Amino acid sequence: MKKIAVVEDDVFLRDELKDILEKQGFLVQIIDPANQPVEEIESFEPSLVVLDLNLPGPSGFDICRSLKSRGISPVLVLTCRDKLQDELHALDLGADDYLTKPCNPKRLTARIQRLLDIYEGRHTVIECSGIRYDEAANVILADEKTVHLSENERKLFRLLAGAYPDVVRKEDLIGSLWGSAEFVDENILQVNITRLRRTIEEGGLGCRILNVRGSGYRLAVGGNEA
Repeated sequence: MKKIAVVEDDVFLRDELKDILEKQGFLVQIIDPANQPVEEIESFEPSLVVLDLNLPGPSGFDICRSLKSRGISPVLVLTCRDKLQDELHALDLGADDYLTKPCNPKRLTARIQRLLDIYEGRHTVIECSGIRYDEAANVILADEKTVHLSENERKLFRLLAGAYPDVVRKEDLIGSLWGSAEFVDENILQVNITRLRRTIEEGGLGCRILNVRGSGYRLAVGGNEA
């Protein structure tokens, strides 16, 4: 059974959404947007997230950014905000679809099913200059070498490989691990980066993680890249 997380603070609407989706055969979890919604969603492991933007606590934009940084997809935004700039911003943050309220239930369920069909069986492999990261297997592959990653290593490497050769901000790396950079000591990030560096070095993968002063970190592949 497909699981759908609904992040909505309007009690009437979220109950209506729950009823509509359950009648379509989905297992629905209502997420409290004011109480660590990202962690609750990640724990639920949904097949899809229906996300409002106007929320107490972190905004829907912030939640969308955090979900995508953790590899949680797909995300369908359902909101009363009908300005083009809001839609473009949400899509830029990684939202997979954008619908405005009020929304016909048949349109909503059709869009949900379309996203589920797109993501069904998707096997994502990120490639960068001979280094391949297989998300499904959670391994880095280079030549004939295969290196398995821990959960924190997976989150960090996925962002670095996905952004290659660009820099990933420290705030985004911290967010991928803990959902927010607020109240998190940067030294904890450095500890996790050091562990990932050690795993890569011991695996002989031919890539490095470089510290870009004042910005963040980036992946370097090949001995001549600095």
